[in-house]
Amino acid sequence: MEQNKINIAIADDHTLFREGLAFIISKIKGFEVILEAEDGLDLLNKLEQIPELPDVILMDLKMPNLDGMETAERVKGLHPEVKIIILTMMQQEDFILHMFDLGVNGYLVKNTSATELKEAITSVIEKDHYFNDHVSEIMLKGLKKKRVQKPSLSNKAQLTPREFEVLELICQELTTGEIADKLFVSHRTIETYRKNLLEKIGAKNTAGLIVRSIKTGLITIED
Repeated sequence: MEQNKINIAIADDHTLFREGLAFIISKIKGFEVILEAEDGLDLLNKLEQIPELPDVILMDLKMPNLDGMETAERVKGLHPEVKIIILTMMQQEDFILHMFDLGVNGYLVKNTSATELKEAITSVIEKDHYFNDHVSEIMLKGLKKKRVQKPSLSNKAQLTPREFEVLELICQELTTGEIADKLFVSHRTIETYRKNLLEKIGAKNTAGLIVRSIKTGLITIED
């Protein structure tokens, strides 16, 4: 991969949409589409055939042979470092929450603009996740519904005060560099805290970390 170039794969069974999306991405400086797949099974097969994995996969949910939910789970199991952004017409709360639990990094609807698409891809590379206002509202509303009882302390991950501090800053969507600067520590130290938080909270990536922290009451949602 060229320095600073982001390699992208697209999985969508609608050929016209997939090709149009690839054309739009090709016009964005620093982005390159290296793989197109017509469904989840096609994507998994092609990922094993190319010399270098994509940095980001844009994936539909409704696809023949292997849908986006199962495909995302398999990709994250095989290649956890690859970022996944769901690009779909489905906006239901249960789909959004489930996909973040599976470890996806972002969720967009297909009427998104090219500007937001660029922002989302850049964000998952830099921050490991992307939540736009619409998805955040749906996601937090869904999480609030599930918190019908005050969580017990025994159900919470046992975090140190510094881990809580780092977690709060992650949930404020600060990057590793921004957190390191704020706490006057190295980038490597923050990455170590992030890794420990993922293990303690049982999340697969930063997006899942934020979702699970809210669901378990570690982080409070302000009305």
